[in-house]
Amino acid sequence: MVGSKKRYALADTAQQVVGGFLLAGPFVVTEEVWVLARDMTTPESLLTVLIVFFIGYGALYKADDDRDPDRETEVAGVPARFISLMIVSFGSVAILSVAFGAPGTFLSDTFTSGRPSMETVGITLRAISVGAVFSVVGAATADSVF
Repeated sequence: MVGSKKRYALADTAQQVVGGFLLAGPFVVTEEVWVLARDMTTPESLLTVLIVFFIGYGALYKADDDRDPDRETEVAGVPARFISLMIVSFGSVAILSVAFGAPGTFLSDTFTSGRPSMETVGITLRAISVGAVFSVVGAATADSVF
């Protein structure tokens, strides 16, 4: 397959979803993650997001000699496989957070009139970035192994 574009299939995303959800689950329901997210600063949050990107890219393209980002299908110059990995990594944590009601459980003091406040949203986004550090490992591993 040297020199040709590798097709990115729905099956690749399905593998990422299995791995991403598998590793995200335990962190979504861990109070320590939500306490940590509550105390994170904006620079720490951005650094966490960058860590997820670096782990994902490294796991897909540096740890696997058979995969070359220059030979893969691209969207706006970015490999589709990597875009999918990022969506799965952050998305699986976000979906599980909502499905399990984690913000309401761990951040009930930040709700205003029973509705999430902007503070709740900010802390939830930070918690998602923390959980994504682990989700990306599972998603990339599942993609590489299968």
